[in-house]
Amino acid sequence: MPVRSDDSEATIHALCEAQRFDAAATAIVERYGRELLEYLVAIARSEADGADAFSQFTLDLWKGLPRFRWQATARTWCYTLARHALARVRRDPARRPGRAIALSDAPEVARAAEQVRTSTINYLRTEVKDRVAQLRDELSPEDQAILILRIDRQLEWRDVVRALADEEDGDLSDAEITRRSAAVRKRFERIKNDLKKLVELLQ
Repeated sequence: MPVRSDDSEATIHALCEAQRFDAAATAIVERYGRELLEYLVAIARSEADGADAFSQFTLDLWKGLPRFRWQATARTWCYTLARHALARVRRDPARRPGRAIALSDAPEVARAAEQVRTSTINYLRTEVKDRVAQLRDELSPEDQAILILRIDRQLEWRDVVRALADEEDGDLSDAEITRRSAAVRKRFERIKNDLKKLVELLQ
């Protein structure tokens, strides 16, 4: 049997040896659930798919523990289960976002999984918002102005151009507003794409 990384692995193994599989599954979810769900959301690039895969993983874990042979750590095995769960979720045409898989025979496992799912999703949503806010603060003042006017204030493009006009521009002609609107739209798309790439790199 391989050497396990910490006391959690020893505890989980002891619970399995005692055939206390519900307790072992609960311990695994409590110890590794958050990192597994973060992993699933990241590789799925979808909160809904990641959460569904985590539900499937939890059920697979509970069913599979009695057959687990400890040829790797429980943590490593869980990453394999999680990846397989995501693959099955993506293949299932009847899947619905947010669908939870009930563990009626193991309520303590289900409760632990739900606590992990709720706290982790809330954390990820807050973290992404914080990252986007930080990245927006690093933009040039004019790029920030474009994002605020278009996204936060929901101004039409022509109004965005008028709001960005300098004093020396005077009254802009319709043709000039149209020209500047096209340029601002292109700049806006570039800013969005840059922010998206940066957030993805941080995940």
